[in-house]
Amino acid sequence: MKAVVWHGTGDIRLDEVPDPRIQDPYDAIVRITTSAICGTDIHFVRGTMPGMKEGRILGHEAVGVVEEVGPGVRNLRPGDRVVVPSTVACGTCSYCRAGYYAQCDNANPGGPRAGTVFFGGPEAAGGLDGLQAEYARVPFAHVGLVPLPDTVDDNQAVLLSDIYPTAWFGAELAEVGDGDAVAIVGAGPVGQAAIGCARLQGAGRIIVVDGTADRLDLARRQHAETVDFNSEDPVEAVLDLTGGIGVDRVIDAVGVDAQRPSHGPAAEALRDQAQRFEHERAEAAPEQNPDGDTWVAGDAPSLAARWSVQMVAKAGTLGTVGVYPPQVQHYPFGEAFMKNLTLKAGNCNHRRYVPRLVSLVGSGTLDPTPLVTRWSGLGDAIDAYRAFDRREAGWTKVALGLDDRGAVAPGMGEEAGTGAATTAGSHEENAG
Repeated sequence: MKAVVWHGTGDIRLDEVPDPRIQDPYDAIVRITTSAICGTDIHFVRGTMPGMKEGRILGHEAVGVVEEVGPGVRNLRPGDRVVVPSTVACGTCSYCRAGYYAQCDNANPGGPRAGTVFFGGPEAAGGLDGLQAEYARVPFAHVGLVPLPDTVDDNQAVLLSDIYPTAWFGAELAEVGDGDAVAIVGAGPVGQAAIGCARLQGAGRIIVVDGTADRLDLARRQHAETVDFNSEDPVEAVLDLTGGIGVDRVIDAVGVDAQRPSHGPAAEALRDQAQRFEHERAEAAPEQNPDGDTWVAGDAPSLAARWSVQMVAKAGTLGTVGVYPPQVQHYPFGEAFMKNLTLKAGNCNHRRYVPRLVSLVGSGTLDPTPLVTRWSGLGDAIDAYRAFDRREAGWTKVALGLDDRGAVAPGMGEEAGTGAATTAGSHEENAG
């Protein structure tokens, strides 16, 4: 089969690889109809998340059709259409049963303290092949795979594999509630999804901070207030918008690959900290292999965290879902301490949220359709990676169509596109 394969920092290829096989009674083989490219995948290519093994298939977002199940999988059958949650969990241990699927005691071969397992990640994250492939082996399929109704099309469903659960989790970590003023730092895929999730959790105002024009425009189409950090100081702007108080809650949807402003007052204010940021980048990505302006690690790893702490009100709450790997050791803890902030962070417990989100989309309460801004075939995946990595205009979220058999085409779900309460626009208007 064909798959997107990691060969080294700055080196990914579309390869022919062996088909996956059932290895455990609780496995399933899923024929992938739609996958997607995530910012986390970019971390591996930029070198800001180490520990990858050469030959690893990338990707942790997918919709597909069950082809084969092991004898322990009693609730699924070949032909079932499913969404694959990004993280893997057994469903049996005390953590899974409490809803902390990302901290499963049994999924990681390294043992109970080894941490979160997800598809297409480093050896420390379980060493599983990913989902940017024609077929995938899914462990603990009886727990992980979530059946899909035909009211949820592939375009919508692939966003429920990772970015919407992560955004929902981020809003929960930030303790978003009725009437809260919420800042979302980062208008990439998770930041965009967080707009609808925060709104459904009661947010009264939503302010999105980013420096990429088309991503800010997409946030405005979801009726968020926007702040461009290349034209104004984002902390000062948020304070001005909130009467000098700051927002009640912040969701950091950026993480380690944060970029410094290229111009404007914020760039001037940070100019004398360039050496400090370069030290942080060398620490975060000790091995780098850029290709011109592609695969370049973020030049300010702690900046999103610093801005988040600065723009939240005293006694506010900050939820971090942007990825900060273990080698990143700079965080403005002293400032957070002096403001009595509540800090929450971590990997999303995907399986906890996916079924509810499927129901919200199927009923028309939530419509993620406008967030997929590009569709590519698997054969074009490497070029799509490059465009997404460079944050080219129109490349906010990239879906990869792999196989039409059993898929529900974009816009063809029985209730597709009805969630006007949480997003605006249509697939035809926003897709390229």
